[in-house]
Amino acid sequence: MLLTGTVVVDADTVVEDGAVVVASEERSTSSSRTESGDGDRIEAVGPASDLRERFPAHDHREFDIVAPGLVGAHVHSVQSLGRGVADDAELLDWLFDYVLPMEAGLDAEGMRLAAELGYLECLASGTTTVIDHLSVHHADAAFEAARERGIRARMGKVLMDKESPDGLEEATEQALTDSEALIRRHHDTENGRIQYAVTPRFAVSCTEECLRGARDLADRYDGVRIHTHASENEDEIAAVETETGMRNVHWLDEVGLTGDDVVLAHCVHTDEAEREVLADTDTHVTHCPSSNMKLASGIAPVEDYVSRGINVALGNDGPPCNNTLDAFTEMRQASLLAKVDDRDPTAIAAEMAFEMATLNGADAAGFERVGALREGWKADIVGLTTDNERATPIHDPVSHLVFAAHGDDVQFTMVDGQVRYEDGEHIGVDAAAVRERAQAYAEELFAEI
Repeated sequence: MLLTGTVVVDADTVVEDGAVVVASEERSTSSSRTESGDGDRIEAVGPASDLRERFPAHDHREFDIVAPGLVGAHVHSVQSLGRGVADDAELLDWLFDYVLPMEAGLDAEGMRLAAELGYLECLASGTTTVIDHLSVHHADAAFEAARERGIRARMGKVLMDKESPDGLEEATEQALTDSEALIRRHHDTENGRIQYAVTPRFAVSCTEECLRGARDLADRYDGVRIHTHASENEDEIAAVETETGMRNVHWLDEVGLTGDDVVLAHCVHTDEAEREVLADTDTHVTHCPSSNMKLASGIAPVEDYVSRGINVALGNDGPPCNNTLDAFTEMRQASLLAKVDDRDPTAIAAEMAFEMATLNGADAAGFERVGALREGWKADIVGLTTDNERATPIHDPVSHLVFAAHGDDVQFTMVDGQVRYEDGEHIGVDAAAVRERAQAYAEELFAEI
C-alpha cells in the first residue's frame, strides 16, 4: 500500500508531497518484516514521486496529511458506558458514587461492549495504541475486544483489595492469582500487539501487600509493566499520607511501584522530593489535561517534569470525566493549559505536545518502533483530511494537528499494517450495531444503580 500526502514523520520532520509504503507480506523485505513474515512494518518513507516509481503496483491511497497513529497512554475503555453520567463532581465522589458502582454492575457482556465501544472510538479518531486501565472483573472480555478490533494495547485487570465498593473488592491473593492467569493467557500475544500491565487502582484502594505483590508479579514476567493512578487529587494524597505517613509518590516508591516499567497516571500534585523520585527512577507520567480540568483536580507540572527528563505521555482518561477519547483534544489542551499555568506562550510547544502523544506514549507503553513513520517501524498510520475551514490555510502541519485537527478529520487508520478504519467505516465490524447494543445495555445498567 502506498499512502501519499503531507507526511508528518515525527514532531521534527515533515515531507511535503510525501509517501509512506507499507509492504504486503509477499513484498516485505528482511529489514521490514517480523519473524512471522507479516507485512506490519513501514518499508519506505520519502518523496511521493520517488516512491511511486519504486512501487508502481502498490495500492495507492491519497490523503491530505499522513501521520503516526496517536497513543492514548491512560484510558478507561470500560467506562465508555458511563459517558455523561457523572458530570460536575470531584474525583472521589465521582469515583465512588458513580464510576465504581457502574463497573461493579458490568457482566462479561457489558465489559465486552464497553471495551469494544472505546476501541472503536479510538480507532475512528486516530488512536492506534492505548494503555488501558480495565476493571476488577471480566478482563478476558476486554482482551478479546482488543484482539478482534486490532488496536495495539497495554492493558490489565484492576486490583482493589480494601475500601472498595461491594462487587469490586477482592481478597489480595485471589486478585494477584487472577492477574497472573491473565498474564499467561494474554501477555505478548497477537505478534506482540497485546501486552499486559499489572494494574492496581490506586493506593487508596490497595493494601501494602497488594502493591508489593503487583511489583513481584511484574518482575516475574518479561515485558510486563505496571500501570496505576497517582497524586491526582489532594484528598487522595491526604488519605494515603494519613495511613502511611508518606506522600503518594514516596509510598509508591517504597512498595516498588516506580521505575522505567511503571506508568503513573496524572501526578498533578507532587512536591520537589517526589519529582526527584520520578526523575531518578525513570518512571513514566501520563498527563490527562481534560480529565484534570473537568474534575477540578488541578494542573500537572508538566513543564517541570519535562525539564527533569521525565517521560510525559498524554491520555484521555475515561469517557465519564472527559467525555471523549479523541487524542487530538488532549494535545491541544496540554499545550494551552501549560501556557496559561506558566504564563508563558512557549510552554509545551506544538512539537512537544505531538511528541507526548506519539513517541512518548509509545515509550511509556513499552512498544518499540511505534510513534513515528520511519522505515522498519510498525505500520501504525492515520490519514486525515484538511478539507474544512479550520484547516485553511495550513502553514505548519504539526501545529495544525495539535491546535486545529479533530478526531473526526481521520479518514484512515492502520494498525500493524492492517486497515482498521476507512472512509467512515470500521473494517470487519458493524459499528452501528455495537453502538445500539451499548446504548441499550447502558440504559438498563444505570436503571439498576
